[in-house]
Amino acid sequence: MCKELKGKVLKLEPPARNGPMSCQGDRQQDWKKILDTTVHVLQAGQVVAVPTDTIYGLACLAQNSDAIKRVYDIKGRNGEKPLAICVGEIEDIYKYCKVSVPGQLLRDLLPGPVTLVLERSGELNMDLNPFTPLVGVRIPNHAFMRKLAQLCREPLALTSANVSSQTSTLVVDEFCELWPWLALVVDGGPIGDTMSPECRLGSTVINLSSPGQYSIIRPGCALKPTVEILEKKYRLLLKPAHR
Repeated sequence: MCKELKGKVLKLEPPARNGPMSCQGDRQQDWKKILDTTVHVLQAGQVVAVPTDTIYGLACLAQNSDAIKRVYDIKGRNGEKPLAICVGEIEDIYKYCKVSVPGQLLRDLLPGPVTLVLERSGELNMDLNPFTPLVGVRIPNHAFMRKLAQLCREPLALTSANVSSQTSTLVVDEFCELWPWLALVVDGGPIGDTMSPECRLGSTVINLSSPGQYSIIRPGCALKPTVEILEKKYRLLLKPAHR
């Protein structure tokens, strides 16, 4: 199946991870072309596969209700499992969330392999996670993803590029069974060591919606440094688990 659908794949040349868009000449033009194409497809209400700093993801515009439904259909995902949003700048978080933590805390953790769960604001599409007043926010430490979110000028809905409950993916061929339902696949190359289970953990998901406290929703790949920042620098307490 992958061979027949290779026309959907756009190869993203380095620097694909963790760095500014500093490439020059033809390579810079290739990046611009892929970014422009991806933005156009997203604005048309389609779903795309993208690389992040942790695993491959599926993305659509968070303000487009039909596109959100399409993501759930593609993944076979339970409708009560939330999608995160991805934005390009720290300032964007304040538009779509009610932030009750210091701004420097956000800057200490983002961009990075962390999803911060905050109370949503009225600006965010009510069809996105209508069953909860909270939303997870990501700013991946990935040059392409940050630029993509900036160019879209609105949040992306973001989830893992796999069938629901299956293993996270680190190369595009690992989710080729989803390609027929995607408008395009941005191939940023392998993300981490495909033989290492730790590389498939995804982002660390932390709930910061309770003042003075945090809770761990998913340990993910960056739990220890994240907890150190929350506890040592900001004196947040781990919220007791419900019994």
